[in-house]
Order: sequence, then C-alpha cells, then structure tokens
Amino acid sequence: MKRLLLTLALVIALPGLAAAAETYQLDVQQSQIEWVGKKLTGQHNGLVTLKGGQVTLDGQKVTGGDFKIDMKSIKVLDLTDPGANQKLTNHLNSDDFFSTAAHPESIFKITSVKDLGGGKAEITGDLTIKGITKPVTFPAELSFQGDKIKATGTLKLDRTLWNIRYGSGKFFQGLGDKLIYDEFELKLNLYAKK
Repeated sequence: MKRLLLTLALVIALPGLAAAAETYQLDVQQSQIEWVGKKLTGQHNGLVTLKGGQVTLDGQKVTGGDFKIDMKSIKVLDLTDPGANQKLTNHLNSDDFFSTAAHPESIFKITSVKDLGGGKAEITGDLTIKGITKPVTFPAELSFQGDKIKATGTLKLDRTLWNIRYGSGKFFQGLGDKLIYDEFELKLNLYAKK
C-alpha cells in the first residue's frame, strides 16, 4: 500500500518538476533580415527590419515562436545612385510586389521544429505576406550564450505563392531580359534574449 501511494505521489509530482518552457524576446535592434532577389541580368539585395517577436524553448530546443516583419522598412543596399535606389524601393513597396500600404507587416509563426542535433534544426512555419499564408520549411542553426540565443537560416521562397507576379515567366511571356526569377531569399540573423 505504501509503495502504491509513493508511486501515485511521484506520478502527480513529476510533471511539475519538468522544465518549464521559457520565452525569449526578439532583439529587434540586433536582428537582421536580408533579402535577395535575382533577375536574368543580375540581382538586388537589401534589408527589412523586424517589429518584434518571440521564441519559446524547452531547455535548448525551440518549441515555438513568431516574428513580425515591418514591410514598409524595405531598403535596397546594392544601388548607390539615390534616384535608382528610390525607384526600386518605391516599386518594391507598390502593388507589383509587396503592397506595403495595404499590408504593412508580414508574420512568420513556427508550427514545428525538427531537432537535427549539433545546434541545427529544420523549422516549419506559416509565413504571411500580403495577407496570404503559406507553409515554409528551412534549415536553421542555433547557438546559446547565457540568456541569449542566436538563430541563422535562409528561406528560399517562390514569390508567386504570395501573388507577387511582376516580371514572372510563369505569368508573362516575352519578358526577355526583364525576367525576374520567382525564387527570392530571406537570410535570417536573429537574436533573442530572456
């Protein structure tokens, strides 16, 4: 009887002893997202800033999280001529691309994480751009430094899934050297702290 009571007490107490999930807040000042878009005749790259977000961990394993991207913050880095830079920035903000007046933010919400060991993981989540949500999966590397986390990874995305069709060979014929490739990249360099 004593053994049964002891076993029941342990079964009831053990879940409370398990490590509680911890939430880390995204450091928007230190974090960075670089975008790269390629076309037949070259490529452009730049940055977008983060508005906020969080990552949930159980020990050193990511279990969830989300972050918000300020789409109106799109910057072009490769064009040094101010006129050309502003022209491309305005075009990226227009309805041809990200429609930032109507959709000022994009959101990524983690739905699952596959731990690959050695600080590597495969992250799956829902990415909302222009009000359209699609699932994406990408490899990431995580490192821990005290109460801080660094996460890096590259998302390779087909822009046409979010109704960004300008210059796409899937939807327009005879583009010649005006063709813009459908795949673009978001290179994440994220920092979060307790």
